Amino acid sequence: MVAELEKISYDDGVGFVADYIDDTGGLWHFHPEYELVLNIKSNGTRIIGDSVELFDMNDMVLIAGNIPHSWNYYKSDKSLPEKHGIMVHFRQASLGDALLAQHEMHCVRDLLEQSDRGIGFSVEDAKKAEKHLVQMINNKGIDKMIDFFNVLRILCQAEKKVYLCSENYKQVYDERGNKKMADVYTYIRENYFKPISLEKISKIAKMSPFSFSRFFKKNCGAGFVEYLNRVRTNKACYLLRETDYQVHDISIECGFASISNFNKQFRKTEGISPRDYRAQFK
Repeated sequence: MVAELEKISYDDGVGFVADYIDDTGGLWHFHPEYELVLNIKSNGTRIIGDSVELFDMNDMVLIAGNIPHSWNYYKSDKSLPEKHGIMVHFRQASLGDALLAQHEMHCVRDLLEQSDRGIGFSVEDAKKAEKHLVQMINNKGIDKMIDFFNVLRILCQAEKKVYLCSENYKQVYDERGNKKMADVYTYIRENYFKPISLEKISKIAKMSPFSFSRFFKKNCGAGFVEYLNRVRTNKACYLLRETDYQVHDISIECGFASISNFNKQFRKTEGISPRDYRAQFK
């Protein structure tokens, strides 16, 4: 699997595409369009640039064009609910430079600039935006545009925005580098529950361990071991929250070498112990 350039199909000749998400995600890809995603009824891990985070219902993010990303859903019985999210794609050119240059649009200009690092929004703002996003799917023409601007207004006025990518993250597309990262991310996603040595993952990227370590840190913003532990911890968070599995069993299922290592890495990432984390949801 490679980091594919996804070509967005514009359904009615305009620059705004809105539709429900029915696929299972997992593809590491990019495209020149901006992307707004609202997750309605699924959960998992999303990777946006060098950001790896657990997501749940009412998770809404905006990302600029050409930032590699993927959504890795946790499936129940190997399936996902229908219409489990809404995705909007649009080009800046569809808004037009003349319109964006107007004083009244300064907040939109700021929003689009900030999305170069990816932006996460609060559950409250996600709920406000949902009805307008649903209407975007069903409406055409100027009504669809009005719905879109209503969404933009909510995003611009949001008080609880967080950046997703690190401050120093800068994606410069390179086909060879993207393919290596895609192969690495895919291997980790499919094998995180197994021991993965630096030597093994370096072979996936067809690089020496030393070169791979530098390459991975530059492209991901985190070291390989740190990233792997983050992926494992995110999966553990889901199991602690959604199942009654024993903590020891969860540590094994998520690929940690021992319960002590699991507790150490979990505290490092989440700030509390696995048991205390689970207690918050009981």
